[in-house]
Amino acid sequence: MRVLKFGGTSVANADNIKKVINILEQYSQDKTVVVISALGGVTDLLIKTGTLAANKDEAYKEVLSELEKRHLDTVKALLPVTQQSSCLSKVKQQFNELDEICEGVYRLNELSPRTRDRIISFGELLSSQIVADYYAATNQPCEWLDVRKLIRTNNNFGFAAVDFDVTNQLIADKVNASTTKLFAAPGFVAANADGHTTTLGRGGSDYTAAIFAGALQAEALEIWTDVNGMMTADPRWVPNAKNIAEISYQEAMELSHFGAKVIYPPTIQPVMARQIPVWVKNTFAPQEYGTLIRNTPSVEGEFIRGISSMNNIALLSLEGSGMIGIPGFSKRLFEALAKEEINVILITQSSSEHAICVAINLADVEKAVKAVDLAFEPEIKAGKVDALKVERNLSIIALVGDQMKSHPGISGKMFGVLGRNGINVRAIAQGSSERNISAVISFNDAKKAVTVLHEAFFEFEYKNLNVAITGVGNVGGKLLDQLAQQQAYLQQHLKLKVKVVALANSRKMLLKEEGIALDNWKQELDNSADMQLDEFVAGVVARNLPNTVFVDVTANADVAQIYGKLLSKSISVVACNKIACSSPYNYYQQLKSLAAAYNALFLFETNVGAGLPVIGTLNDLLRSGDRINRMQAVLSGTLNFVFNNYDGTRPFAEVVRQAQAEGYTEPDPRLDLGGTDVMRKIMILAREAGEQLEMDDISNTQFLPASCFDGSVEDFYQEMGKQEAHFQKLYKEAADKGCKLKFVATFENGKASVGLQHIPPASDFYHLYGKDNIVLFYTQRYPEQPLVVKGAGAGADVTASGVFADIIRTARV
Repeated sequence: MRVLKFGGTSVANADNIKKVINILEQYSQDKTVVVISALGGVTDLLIKTGTLAANKDEAYKEVLSELEKRHLDTVKALLPVTQQSSCLSKVKQQFNELDEICEGVYRLNELSPRTRDRIISFGELLSSQIVADYYAATNQPCEWLDVRKLIRTNNNFGFAAVDFDVTNQLIADKVNASTTKLFAAPGFVAANADGHTTTLGRGGSDYTAAIFAGALQAEALEIWTDVNGMMTADPRWVPNAKNIAEISYQEAMELSHFGAKVIYPPTIQPVMARQIPVWVKNTFAPQEYGTLIRNTPSVEGEFIRGISSMNNIALLSLEGSGMIGIPGFSKRLFEALAKEEINVILITQSSSEHAICVAINLADVEKAVKAVDLAFEPEIKAGKVDALKVERNLSIIALVGDQMKSHPGISGKMFGVLGRNGINVRAIAQGSSERNISAVISFNDAKKAVTVLHEAFFEFEYKNLNVAITGVGNVGGKLLDQLAQQQAYLQQHLKLKVKVVALANSRKMLLKEEGIALDNWKQELDNSADMQLDEFVAGVVARNLPNTVFVDVTANADVAQIYGKLLSKSISVVACNKIACSSPYNYYQQLKSLAAAYNALFLFETNVGAGLPVIGTLNDLLRSGDRINRMQAVLSGTLNFVFNNYDGTRPFAEVVRQAQAEGYTEPDPRLDLGGTDVMRKIMILAREAGEQLEMDDISNTQFLPASCFDGSVEDFYQEMGKQEAHFQKLYKEAADKGCKLKFVATFENGKASVGLQHIPPASDFYHLYGKDNIVLFYTQRYPEQPLVVKGAGAGADVTASGVFADIIRTARV
């Protein structure tokens, strides 16, 4: 004996019903009960019909007419013309009865729970009758079972409780007495002792099948649906969700209770009591293995079975000093909720007994508040207990696995992952069986939470990193090229999948959650919306994607001002832009504090030395307990390039133009040549070393004549040409001493300075060529022979590689 249940999508139309029949052919030799759901979507339409009628809206007639036509069309498409008459007559008869009921609802302007159950029962009654008649039309005996005469329930219409003693006997007597091998039964529907139709709750067809399986002590129960079994997470949220091959009864109950829609939660109990295995299979891919639910032995390493979520949750909090040490408060709270038939999904209580929280369905909030406030009215008036506090729009996420109890650190890993992604946990519960850990979070974070937890516990292939980039000019373009080039490498060697989900320049912005094709980003960006910085940032935040990093490859002050908004949403920031870290110290420190508070990273390695590991080296020294005594550096690749290439044989202005053309300078070269850029860099290093330094505190000995700072960039070049004698003099004075010109930054004893210096051959700075930078760290451990970081300190490629490295660092935490 086997029991099979087919869901609404499996019998949505004639073609699908034929697929069901094909599946049933393999059981032709066994006694089989087939439980049928309503045609896909019909139950919702029946509910709509009753609601419209109760609201005196004659549109209910149109819905009824559409439903009737759909069922009649299904019969005509399914049965041979010569054998349609009987089935069409049954359908018409059912709809005539349904029409009379709805007309009564319309006239009374009232829809009672009992009448509602009667209306929505027609979906399963009709579909199961059609399937039975189709079998009869193919000369295969099939007996239709009227479950209203077999499944006995109480009077709780809409969610009736089954009387198993009576039900089991009725089902066993009926089926065992019949010589027919195949039975078709409507799911979801039952009746009370008076014969009035009841229903078993939405999804109750699964439950019906389990009731039959338990009563008949079936060999197996098969739940046929439109997915390949139970999965480690909702595939609509987690594309990489995996099928669960085997799962225990208890694990399946936990996952279904906390929102896994594949199987209806009460389904497990009747089959678990008799150790009947349950298969969850796909009607549209019957060759797939599916999921087997049974008492399954644990598999080494598989201590988490799945992640589930339940939405539309509210959290009720009863608090007050008068609760401490007084017995009975919890009992009174649950009694008040029970009287209103409100289901408590999750419970958590503080150890001080000062507060107790329960999670309930959002739809039950209003009556819960009234009931609880009434129950505690004396204490509330006396100030011993606060009025019930309600938090809406919440979700529960649950981590489920039988073997969690034998693996320490699961909770820590779970909440660490949530914390790093800025997901606030409102309440926590762990069952005494340690089979699940549940957390109440904001509904807006539910998808993100399930995604990052699945990534942490199941996706051993790779981690997803969602990147938003503003600034796609010279450096930004190179960065995108590097990301495209390294995608395969990152997945293979670092198990990291980098997806660019947002791009912007000064004119256009593009946000694309599924990812922007890196071989066509220029065209996509050109065809996108006009750039609005606030909208761009709001779009990145609103998408609430896991492991998001915002990359600023601009020199824009407005962009630098929005870092705080991103960090406070636990979005890491990688800044090539130096403005934020060289802003007033309070803002720099605020960003650092926000990053720490919201488990985000604020990285800006390329602020000093482009791709050189200058800031990283400094931080490593400090974290290991070293102390900085002095820093000396040549920090401008632009100035080093200029003075390495200027020898008086061609104009100074020409050399600067070359530096700009090769991408070494800021858009306005005066930021480099005037020393401002170097001042910013030495200040950033000083701040990272722990000094509260401002730009005004830095001494700058400039070599450019004051007249060069007037007017436009082109005016600047023209004025440099006029001042060629000045530059010739600077060069000659150094050359006559056997020295080179270098623009040096120094930090010592809390003071910083920048300026042009004559560098003798014995200096570390003398043999510094091209666009190279160099930093000398004199520390407690390196007091005389400094730790040296030296290399290319300018250029789009090396700067982009430094940004790239920071992006990867955000993923490795």
